[in-house]
Amino acid sequence: MQPNSPWRTADFRTLFGATALSQLGTNVSYVAVPLIAVAELDASPGQVGALATLSTLAFLLIGLPAGAWVDRMRRRRLLIGADLARAALFASVPLAWWLDALTLGQLYVVVLLNGCATVFFDVGSQSALPGLVGRDSLVRANAAMMSLIAVSNVAGRGAGGGLVQLLTAPVAVLFTAVSHLASALRLTAIRGAEAPPAPSRSAGLRTQVAEGLRHVFGNNELRALALTAALSNLGSQIINTMLPVVFVRELDLPVSLLGLYWAAGGVGLLLGARCARPLAGRLGYGRTLGVMGLCLAPAGLLVPLIDRGPWLWLAGAGGVLAMFKTGMDNVLGVSLRQRMTPDALLGRMNATFRFMLTGALAVGAAVAGLTGELIGVRATLWVGAAFLATAFLPVFLSPVRTRRELPDQGQPPVRTPAPKLPGTPTS
Repeated sequence: MQPNSPWRTADFRTLFGATALSQLGTNVSYVAVPLIAVAELDASPGQVGALATLSTLAFLLIGLPAGAWVDRMRRRRLLIGADLARAALFASVPLAWWLDALTLGQLYVVVLLNGCATVFFDVGSQSALPGLVGRDSLVRANAAMMSLIAVSNVAGRGAGGGLVQLLTAPVAVLFTAVSHLASALRLTAIRGAEAPPAPSRSAGLRTQVAEGLRHVFGNNELRALALTAALSNLGSQIINTMLPVVFVRELDLPVSLLGLYWAAGGVGLLLGARCARPLAGRLGYGRTLGVMGLCLAPAGLLVPLIDRGPWLWLAGAGGVLAMFKTGMDNVLGVSLRQRMTPDALLGRMNATFRFMLTGALAVGAAVAGLTGELIGVRATLWVGAAFLATAFLPVFLSPVRTRRELPDQGQPPVRTPAPKLPGTPTS
């Protein structure tokens, strides 16, 4: 085992195992929850869009202050609490279904509160990682975590489609609740000494949030990474929100095939994550992000061609290539931003990125629901594909494209002169 391998650290292996359980359940619910709305509750395209919006709205509502809170909290306890909350929320769905009391209103509340718990889990997990493995092992650790997410997309979404087909969607959601509970139990095995939270300072929450915003948006490279990822998420979410309607109502395809379609995207994500480090070693970190984005992002334009027969395969190939790019971006982009950020700002930096990235998912779902009602499902797919195909431009046109290596630990970021963000809280 190599000296800088994250697998040498027992606590990383524990976090990896817990994340595997959590991700598996999350991906099952990704398929099952919208299918409950469409098949069990006869939801319209607008209602499906509202459901997807609420599932990620928490990142817009509490994403930025969550970073400051995470920087003040013990991360192990935070992760366990978030998983327990998600387990309880998802367990309420099959219970209400068995009692013949399930409504769209309950689904809305469950996905909104689950999003709040996910804010803290995601920000806390990414902020804890550098302390568990050391910054020299970050690229390998991030590659492992992103590969795990990709494998979970394949296994979870494929299993989700199969569970819905065999046992109904509400029963599939019960599997999600059990997986989050198992993740929480696994996290109790983390034993390493955790650095205490930064001592409370006189600066208030507003000022600390502003520090995180300035760190990201005042840095040419971090800003470009955030914009590219946000545009990619926006396009993907517009497309994915409408796919259950396309598969179930327009094409009358089995729901298991929708799970397999999304699982194929997970294969692309996995391959991208696994290829990221070798490609970066050959081409350079920034050139890999820029040039591969130019080559692969336009493949998203194939997705709206989806139909029966060979068109399904062509659209699937476009989705796989787009997800391959996303897998590479995740490994290299997350490693870059972690290396550019001091420990005291990790929570706020990650929360700012999550605010942008997952906020884009909420906006994308809302746009999908609105345009699906106004201009139709097919036209909405083309709107999403246009965002997906051009998302690489902020990184391609930024200094990121010329970066050969990761920055040295503690290297000060390159900032634009006197940045001023409209609406940013002042310190």
